[in-house]
Amino acid sequence: MSALLLLALCMALGAATVRIRPDAAGWVPGLNGFVLNIAFPALVLELIPKLHLEPGLWFPVMAMWGTALGALALMVVLGRWLGWPRGTVGALALVAGFGNTSFTGIPLIEALRGKGHLGAAVLADQAGSFLALATLGVFTAAWFAGTATSAREVLLRVAKFPPFLAMLVGFAVGSLGGWPPLAEDLLHRISVSLSPLALFAVGLQFKPSDLAAQLKPLAAGLGWKLGLAPLLVLLTGRLLGVSGTPYEVGVLQAATAPMISAGILAQQSGLAPALANTVVGVGILLSLATVPLWNLLLG
Repeated sequence: MSALLLLALCMALGAATVRIRPDAAGWVPGLNGFVLNIAFPALVLELIPKLHLEPGLWFPVMAMWGTALGALALMVVLGRWLGWPRGTVGALALVAGFGNTSFTGIPLIEALRGKGHLGAAVLADQAGSFLALATLGVFTAAWFAGTATSAREVLLRVAKFPPFLAMLVGFAVGSLGGWPPLAEDLLHRISVSLSPLALFAVGLQFKPSDLAAQLKPLAAGLGWKLGLAPLLVLLTGRLLGVSGTPYEVGVLQAATAPMISAGILAQQSGLAPALANTVVGVGILLSLATVPLWNLLLG
């Protein structure tokens, strides 16, 4: 649980820093740029070569893709019904669709279910969340940001997304036997900066006064991510007869907080940056209570 306390501490430090030094808000673009273009690709390069797909663990992987696709569909419907701007719909599709299955999901699952569940949790993270964000997530960001006006342009943007390129390199390296120890150590040292820096940037931008103005989209995003999505995964698992570790990990990873990198992608794409930041920050704090509740429901 120390990893979770570190994330909360980094966000609190960011919130405190911007109150002491108001100019610190200007650090956000640089921090986000480093996280999305350096630290996140390093994490992908470190983990993807170790990825081994196992047929018996398809459920938690599909749960991550289903959560992302469900968020996209739901936010489009709600956006049309409630008249939300395109940027709001795109931001919610990203932050409500992709879970922080690595930096909050894995530590929580280890604490709640034990180390025996970590293999399935890592697989859901890499083959589910990572791959979905690097493809579907980038496609969604480009589409709603209006920076690409055709499917071809959207696909080109996906192909140029640094974590996507890192994913392709990671698969190639994995097929050749993995990284040498020195390279893997360097990638790990860079990748561990991802969450502390990202949460510090979230804290720099977090404004409690924004909560009232963003209440409806905030409730919609977190209602899906922390409530409806894991409920649907739980019911789908029961309907399909899935049980044991794959079932438990699928539900708990679906219940994790919004992914930090998805929030940064929304911000860099100009998709309701303040809302994306608020959903990520509030979601991480609430998930520390809601994920254990889902664990109790699993029995």
